[in-house]
Amino acid sequence: MKVGIVQQANGADRQTNLEHSAGAARRCKDLGAELVVLQELHTGLYFCQTENVDVFDQAETIPGPSTDFFGNLAKELDVVIVISLFEHRAPGLSHNTAVVMERDGTIAGKYRKMHIPDDPAYYEKFYFTPGDLGFQPIQTSIGKLGVLVCWDQWYPEAARLMALAGAEVLIYPTAIGYELTDDAPERGRQRDAWIISQRGHAVANGLPVISVNRTGFEKDPSGVTDGIQFWGSSFVCGPQGEFLYQAGEDEITEAVVEIDKKRTADVRRIWPFFRDRRIDAYGQLTRRYID
Repeated sequence: MKVGIVQQANGADRQTNLEHSAGAARRCKDLGAELVVLQELHTGLYFCQTENVDVFDQAETIPGPSTDFFGNLAKELDVVIVISLFEHRAPGLSHNTAVVMERDGTIAGKYRKMHIPDDPAYYEKFYFTPGDLGFQPIQTSIGKLGVLVCWDQWYPEAARLMALAGAEVLIYPTAIGYELTDDAPERGRQRDAWIISQRGHAVANGLPVISVNRTGFEKDPSGVTDGIQFWGSSFVCGPQGEFLYQAGEDEITEAVVEIDKKRTADVRRIWPFFRDRRIDAYGQLTRRYID
């Protein structure tokens, strides 16, 4: 499977962001991509730095403007595209949703972000209701895609359930970066932890991982924080956690990376973690805490 990843910096103008994504997707197609993955909330700024009810006007339906635009692009290029949007489901009910567009332009499936953060500069609980579709891979013409979103990448349970449901690859559209008051050592620890966690999911589940993050600086409109410097560093790793590709922190770029899906079977034969799981002893994992 040849995967195109698009790491971009976003501005406030939606049309400019769309044109950048489309141009990058076309360049990925020229390099042989069968799948193109875009970052989290790639049509606009990362608006969750503040709590503002007017932002709900940006939410859109599925089907809607983004699925129409990228559906047409997927059909034009004959590729599968993973997109991310602010889903308007009903008045007062919205989700952070990834949608997979099939190569014929139709919607193959969607995933609603399950884990929703609420931290300074990441006030997502104000906007997004936790997902209710579970951890179900999306079947496409190029394979079964285990699509998760950003904060989900810290949870081994999410990756494991996708793997148990037959995902052939784990995909994480992401928007994460540094708060500028963090010093250099803390920034390094955060970025390293982000990478290590996802590479760990690859190893534990014997699956390739595709993580696509945004880059660039976005100011905090409220002035409460110094804004976010998104750390880019998008990467693809194989089922033993080995890097197949990694982008820089500050570069606007796209790349096409080849994944050998057959390696999943090979790795799982030498590291048979699924065989040795003690499913009879894990019942307490469904508890909040074991007192």
